Amino acid sequence: MKNKVKTWVLLRGLTREHRHWEDFPEKLQQCFPASHIITPDLPGNGDHADLTSPASIQDMMHFLRKDITTSIESGPVHIVGLSMGALVAIEWMRSYPQECAAGVLINTSLKGMSPFYHRLRPANYYRVLFSLFTKNKYRSEKMILAMTANLYPDAEQLLQRWVSYAEQNTVTPANALRQLVAASRYRAPGLQPDTPMLLLSSKNDKLVNSQSSVSIAQNWSLPIETHPLAGHDLSLDDGDWVCHKIKHWLNDSG
Repeated sequence: MKNKVKTWVLLRGLTREHRHWEDFPEKLQQCFPASHIITPDLPGNGDHADLTSPASIQDMMHFLRKDITTSIESGPVHIVGLSMGALVAIEWMRSYPQECAAGVLINTSLKGMSPFYHRLRPANYYRVLFSLFTKNKYRSEKMILAMTANLYPDAEQLLQRWVSYAEQNTVTPANALRQLVAASRYRAPGLQPDTPMLLLSSKNDKLVNSQSSVSIAQNWSLPIETHPLAGHDLSLDDGDWVCHKIKHWLNDSG
């Protein structure tokens, strides 16, 4: 597998857009210099903030495939999905396995494998709803940052960028709710996708219980690596660690 990496598709989570990857795409590019890396936005977020978010993961996946048709035509892609983005990746691998070379699933969870209180920690119910529906973008992004990042060195500077992203590409409350509904309703496929998959989780994830990733790994007999300190946004907190684990896995698989 290590010599077949051509295109990487990076998929973010609930209400997040391509710029929230920050410098992770550059780190992944350094790790795989010959690769082409794309960071498409899901409908309702980022460059597609003017569109209506589907209320199902399957419809998000169909939109994504049409949006990046040219990249798919160049051959099977490698997918990195974070949180809700990993659910879209799973649905893609389930529905169109011939288009997917490998999938890296970061801090995600599946209905049917994890209880609701693991998929979203109860202590965050109010914070999540507040961040989705408040008009105060600074307070919203500050709350999201507190829930998702543990190790980022310059949180205030990052927060200012995130507020800027939110002001430029505002996610409407209705779209945020549709995305939340889609993620909460998506159930583990009856049959495990055949695509090779790696699970990455954060032991100190304050948003989603890391046991959710463990449950997927156990149910599907998949490899899993767990970061001892990082938060939910693992690629933000320690992108180098993520790249190292991906490269090691691909080398071992190839």
